[in-house]
Amino acid sequence: MIIHQFYDKGLAHASYAIISQGKMVVVDPARDPQPYYDFGAEHGAQIVGVIETHPHADFVSSHLEIHQQTGAAIYVSKLLGADYEHTPFDDGNSIELGDLTLKAINTPGHSPDSICILVEDDLGQPKAIFTGDTLFVGDVGRPDLRESVGNLTAKKEELARAMFHSTREKLMTLPESVVVYPAHGPGSLCGKNMSPDLHTTIGREIRENYALQLMSELQFVKVLTEDQPFIPRYFGFDVDLNKHGAPSYEKSIASVPHLDKNSPLDKRVIIIDTRPQQLFKAGHVHGAFNLQNGDKFETWLGSVINPDEKFYLVAKSESLLNTMIGKAAKIGYEQNIKGALLKPDSAVEKSVTADTEAILADPESYTIVDVRNAGEAADLNYFENSINIPLPELRDRIGEIPTDKPIVVHCAAGYRSAAGSSIIASTIHSVPIYDFGEAILTVTSS
Repeated sequence: MIIHQFYDKGLAHASYAIISQGKMVVVDPARDPQPYYDFGAEHGAQIVGVIETHPHADFVSSHLEIHQQTGAAIYVSKLLGADYEHTPFDDGNSIELGDLTLKAINTPGHSPDSICILVEDDLGQPKAIFTGDTLFVGDVGRPDLRESVGNLTAKKEELARAMFHSTREKLMTLPESVVVYPAHGPGSLCGKNMSPDLHTTIGREIRENYALQLMSELQFVKVLTEDQPFIPRYFGFDVDLNKHGAPSYEKSIASVPHLDKNSPLDKRVIIIDTRPQQLFKAGHVHGAFNLQNGDKFETWLGSVINPDEKFYLVAKSESLLNTMIGKAAKIGYEQNIKGALLKPDSAVEKSVTADTEAILADPESYTIVDVRNAGEAADLNYFENSINIPLPELRDRIGEIPTDKPIVVHCAAGYRSAAGSSIIASTIHSVPIYDFGEAILTVTSS
């Protein structure tokens, strides 16, 4: 038996290949199917199946493309209501893979249609379980993403109750030695308290996972539904796209128009400039948003831009432009790119430079906008007079920002403030917009 984890740090997403006797099954694949083809070829294994533990909200899966390219069967819960050809995979269903048996376990909680996949050896002994977004290392899946999207919808309290029973009655009854392979690691927005470790055991989770400790169902629902992170704009879109099945990855990214850098641009369309903030501030197109290339670019793109909204994509080089198109495709946003280009010659607008000493000496003379998440702002307040508008909400709430003073934008380390200050500057022109940037790291709590 071979179990291999493919990990995408940008989306904190883990997918898997299971191989036994020359046959391979892929679990929760990412948008680009090529790594799975390469891994199968490397081990002389034929891809015979792909399993989706649920219709994912935070990334686009290649399950349909793998099926179309290899003929592998797609296994999903019948509750998912998949629009593509598939084999139902629910309690009582199993797949024979070489000398292994893969058994479906319905585990509603993160979504009504979530399943886990239990792997048994040739003696019928449970060895591993692929838990999707049901059980993570140190956490369980959030229950608030399916209140209005998907084939089945449910209120977060209802799903939290389902999670209580899924964990206690199905997962915690497994042998403690069973290895747990989740679909996400730290940084994912599908949970709130994930460990840096990328796999675990049932026994460890019973001992250490806060959500698996002794408590009543009512206590569990309260704990699980409070303090969950924000929900990016694209999550519902990806649930529906995965339910339908995404188009071919290579064909879709190849269809993105590559423009000459001095092509005329539609002024009604947003420009996403992915260059480092120093380059952006030294010269950019008027009104552009600075979402820099980084580990979380995909998440911030899908948090700032709506799923039905077109945008131009700007990068420092052709190779980086292709990289950024690929990152947009991970969340299904390559179809939103109106054109991809290098920095135009006309990109000469400069950002004003913040005088951090002056701001620290007299913060009352500025309108300070904190673009961190609400929980972060509540835990640590840098400026008493600041206004907290989280970055994902900024475009919708710019009207709440007073314009009688210069505006200073800060976050926790500089990435979000660079994005936030550029977004505000695209709309407010009557006062200077300053990015406090990395200087925030030197400021102590008030």
